[in-house]
Amino acid sequence: MKKWLALLLVVVFVFAVSGCGTPTPPADDTGDDAGDAPAALKVGMVTDAGTIDDKSFNQGTWEGILLAATDFGLETRYLQPGGTTEADYITEIGNLVDAEFMFVVCPGFKFETAIFDVQTRYPDAKFVLIDGFPHAGDWTPVVNDNVVSIFFTEHESGFLAGLATALQLGEGEVGFIGGMEIPPVQKFNWGFQQGVLYANENYDTNIVMNAENFIYQGTFDDVAAGQVLAAAMYDKGVDAIFAAAGGVGVGAINEAKTRASAGENVWIIGVDVDQYAEGIYDGASSIILTSAMKYIDVAAYDMIEAELNGAFPGGQILTFDASNYGIGIPKENPNLDPEVVEKVAAAFAEMQAGTLAVSDVQGDLIK
Repeated sequence: MKKWLALLLVVVFVFAVSGCGTPTPPADDTGDDAGDAPAALKVGMVTDAGTIDDKSFNQGTWEGILLAATDFGLETRYLQPGGTTEADYITEIGNLVDAEFMFVVCPGFKFETAIFDVQTRYPDAKFVLIDGFPHAGDWTPVVNDNVVSIFFTEHESGFLAGLATALQLGEGEVGFIGGMEIPPVQKFNWGFQQGVLYANENYDTNIVMNAENFIYQGTFDDVAAGQVLAAAMYDKGVDAIFAAAGGVGVGAINEAKTRASAGENVWIIGVDVDQYAEGIYDGASSIILTSAMKYIDVAAYDMIEAELNGAFPGGQILTFDASNYGIGIPKENPNLDPEVVEKVAAAFAEMQAGTLAVSDVQGDLIK
């Protein structure tokens, strides 16, 4: 699938990949003569807020890097900063470059000003910035030839998850827990609401959305806060919560698992990656109804592959969306009925055809 996605991006973003087979990774320089062979590519990553195993953005990105390392025989390393300031990020990026990790992936908008700095400071290194573009603090994109910026259409992914949720529940109430109130999280929220409304209007579902149950916690790492927020929503009668919140979402998942173990019928909609496994309780069932996915692992993998093929799309801002299979819900959704999966697939096909448009702005939706 990843090879196919990479090939499709050739057409969409018009950068030539030399050959469509598996690239031959550079050989390690193990001889005495430094000119015998180039050193193997060393790929590094600096984590954003949260940990490498956050079951969300950091982990998804890292898994794509690890898969590329396995396929192409690469050395990898990740560093977790002591904080989330520009200086913290620049320090860890510099540590990677100093250790000759000359291909660095950074997930999250907080890296924008840091990448603006290092793209000039380290001109021989390559940088992949996910969910952001380099700027000097003035929001004017400056993407040098050694940087590629990648965005996703979270509103489309959220729409599909909202549609699936409404169709599966039929009736009831849903809520939303976001991390920081930033564009990617907001778009997940707005798309989710549009998906629910679409089901209510076209499939006679009766799903309620109350403004008090659409909340931004303000961080991506406060697990305890996520559990408290989820508990309050479930106590008010919410049946399913879309948690787009990193570690905060893990807290919501933990609360749902505790309640499901006690016999309550509650659900979580996962985010960024397929979180089904994270929602398993009592060794069997999972409280993850489905997940609104961004194929961040594919994005990281494809950029590494492009670099190995000599086709790194430096200086570009790329968008992964429905048209190039950059977003969606998981291929396997054990908690969704087959007819629900079919209706979601039909909506996805309409998105690809351009006959179903999902807005990336709030409009009249709940904030």
